[in-house]
Amino acid sequence: MTTALVTGAAGFIGFHLCRHLLAEGWTVIGFDAVTDYYDPQLKEARLDILRADPKFTEIRAALETPGALDNAFAQYRPDVVVHLAAQAGVRYSLEAPESYVNANLIGTFRVLEAARAYPPAHLLMASTSSVYGANDEYPYAEAQKADSPMSFYAATKKANEAMAHSYAHLYGLPITMFRFFTVYGPWGRPDMALFKFTNAILKGEPIDIYNHGQMERDFTYIDDLVEAVLRLIPAVPVRGQPVPGDSLSPVAPWRVVNIGNDSPVPLMEYVAAVEDALGTKAQKNMMPIQPGEVPRTWADVTLLHRLTGFRAKTDVATGVRAFVDWYRGFYGA
Repeated sequence: MTTALVTGAAGFIGFHLCRHLLAEGWTVIGFDAVTDYYDPQLKEARLDILRADPKFTEIRAALETPGALDNAFAQYRPDVVVHLAAQAGVRYSLEAPESYVNANLIGTFRVLEAARAYPPAHLLMASTSSVYGANDEYPYAEAQKADSPMSFYAATKKANEAMAHSYAHLYGLPITMFRFFTVYGPWGRPDMALFKFTNAILKGEPIDIYNHGQMERDFTYIDDLVEAVLRLIPAVPVRGQPVPGDSLSPVAPWRVVNIGNDSPVPLMEYVAAVEDALGTKAQKNMMPIQPGEVPRTWADVTLLHRLTGFRAKTDVATGVRAFVDWYRGFYGA
């Protein structure tokens, strides 16, 4: 396998994955619409780095545009497809739910149709830990029920998992779904907590602390997440060949895998890591929990380890400092 098509290549995770694939010698086709959900200049800066590698080809189009993905698959015949493009964000799904229908439902349908017409050796697709919703059994394991989404964003991602399973069953497409847990690191998204905290603290502005700080997240550093994805590429699901504790479907070459740190961190500890990295104390605006949010996430990564031998290794203090160093350099702060 030498050619990968990555949707969402200008996004936070997609950019890092493309960089690592290129460094390993892959030919990478980056598919992205470069929407204005957050600063397009940040996305362009990421793309500038990718474009510097002659093995990278950019396709600028929306997933939901009829024919755009079919043409890309037909022209490049990728061995591997990693579908990361999506309308992200729990809170924004309260404001603009239709954008989640277009990008996450229709867009993913277009990916599946293109893969059906031009089957890759492995299709890997991003889901989210948000699908666990109201589940309060910790740590979250892939075999647990995920039928109570707390946000429309989570509902669209759970629908993506079901859509992918049907295509895996009907057409024999080998599909691995990732459930990502709160990813952070350099080049991170401006709508995420670490970016907001850093930006506000440097400006001397207060930061919003939801649920009065009584929250925990399984923060996952970007390099750890990308390493897990890279190791899962050759772990192609085969119907009837499960490993112990597998989520492999009994009727399809389809599985779902948690990618997390297996170490929930209290929100206030995370804030303290930001303060330490910046050398400045934050003004804290304590607020109630937001609609669609859950108080805690925690990934059971046993299956990931059995499939790949990998476990995340970056602690929050190290990861936060790497982000702050990048932020200061990129924005001259």
